[in-house]
Amino acid sequence: MNSDIERHIVLVAPDVHWNTGNIGRTCLGAGATLHLIKPLGFSLDSREVKRAGLDYWDRVRLFLWDSYEKFCNEMHPEVDEISLFAKKGIRPFRDIQLSRRMFLVFGSETKGLPETILSAYPESTFHIPISKEIRSLNLSTAVGIALYESLRDCPPVHEWHQ
Repeated sequence: MNSDIERHIVLVAPDVHWNTGNIGRTCLGAGATLHLIKPLGFSLDSREVKRAGLDYWDRVRLFLWDSYEKFCNEMHPEVDEISLFAKKGIRPFRDIQLSRRMFLVFGSETKGLPETILSAYPESTFHIPISKEIRSLNLSTAVGIALYESLRDCPPVHEWHQ
């Protein structure tokens, strides 16, 4: 990825180990950093996480945080750098404002994002449109859509497969 561009995927209390493994692999492929906010619904040492991340898991830039507040205190994201993804987000994902540094924040598979986080950024909530045939997209699919949308205007990098 372009060294001027930073992408951070933030998973708040993820429940499903294979989604987190897949998301880690996607982050590595896109040059993004993965942040996991406790509590986790699984152990990071589980073989399922490592299996989903394949042999890439140990190369994922991964940070584990005890709380969303600790994450914010350490990373200092600006309000305009945060994009929250929720089923009832007010704007479609293609409306995210692209910037050099972005934090794409997702909730758990079963509960979504906590209201305390949603209410802290009321103008920064986004959704990925889906048909009424399903309740939601798989978390790893949603992360992939949002992450690559956030990279749409980035110049290609020679290390990437063309």
